[in-house]
Amino acid sequence: MPVYLVSKKPMEFTIAQIAGMLGGKVTGDASQKIDMLAKIQDAKKGQIAFLSNPKYEQYIYTTQASAVIVKKDFEARKEISTTLILVDDPYLSFTVLLEEYHKLVNFQKTGVEEPSYLGSNSTVGNHIYRGAFSYIGSNTKIGDNVKISPHVYIGDSVVIGDNSIIHAGVKVYDGTRVGNRCVIHAGTVLGSDGFGFAPQADGTYKTIPQLGNVIIEDDVTIGANTVIDCATLFGDATIVRQGVKLDNLIQIAHNVEIGKNTVIAAQTGISGSTKVGENNMIAGQVGIAGHLVIANNTGIGAQSGISKSIKEEGQQIIGYPAFDVKSYFRSYAVFKRLPDLNDRLRELEKKLNNSESSD
Repeated sequence: MPVYLVSKKPMEFTIAQIAGMLGGKVTGDASQKIDMLAKIQDAKKGQIAFLSNPKYEQYIYTTQASAVIVKKDFEARKEISTTLILVDDPYLSFTVLLEEYHKLVNFQKTGVEEPSYLGSNSTVGNHIYRGAFSYIGSNTKIGDNVKISPHVYIGDSVVIGDNSIIHAGVKVYDGTRVGNRCVIHAGTVLGSDGFGFAPQADGTYKTIPQLGNVIIEDDVTIGANTVIDCATLFGDATIVRQGVKLDNLIQIAHNVEIGKNTVIAAQTGISGSTKVGENNMIAGQVGIAGHLVIANNTGIGAQSGISKSIKEEGQQIIGYPAFDVKSYFRSYAVFKRLPDLNDRLRELEKKLNNSESSD
């Protein structure tokens, strides 16, 4: 299916303009207009595609796309009717194109829709968009070019940096700090209470007030329905460092710190006061216990359980409890053979018993 460049009225660009954006060279008619992105096998006139994988080369000879982005050393084996944009890396160039159009789509809207609310002593920057039924509390500062979708709640004393996008239904609790160029998807909650309850002698639990906040640094993306709890003590923070990418449905508990450029997939849960290093890749449904340290450049496989700190950098681990990937798969190979090994053991025991009986 094609990906539309804009959500409503198409925004047309010439092939020459796109090539200039990508630093590419045009072979063919550079004046044609493009308003959609599409797969090379599905593309029609007015659309642009890319060719990176040689398995798809067959489609470049039949595609109806007005333009195709190809590697600059591409040599056609048959006649091609489409216009080519020659670049160093077609896949990267297409990604850049997607990013640029994404900015155009998301930053088109400006102004204030009614009803919406802006609290006392709060300020908003230039070129802001505030959707209907959005709420901004008191003493809050919103930067330039921020887009706040309908039904967003932003509490008191919040700071949101320039060029950030807050999608529908996001809840930002008091005191939260969000950096520049962040994207927070629908249903996410920032700054909710950490899970702090003290057991009492009578079997009940006493709530421990959660007084800290959440800090989201620059260039962070947070998926839909993710929850990041505030820190426990006043002056402390749960911190998501610059460049972190979080998937949907992630739970990050109080006083956790996520290092720069770490990527975390859906349904992962990180317990309180754990420090996750930089450039980590954490797959889906991973559970990480509290008060641990995860070293930089760690890779954690899906559904792993982390019960102790990972102190050595660059490890790849998986399983529950998680351990080295190579050791895990060697162990798993033995595990799959256990029924057969058990049968052989029983047969040996039987033969041994028969031998002892005959003696």
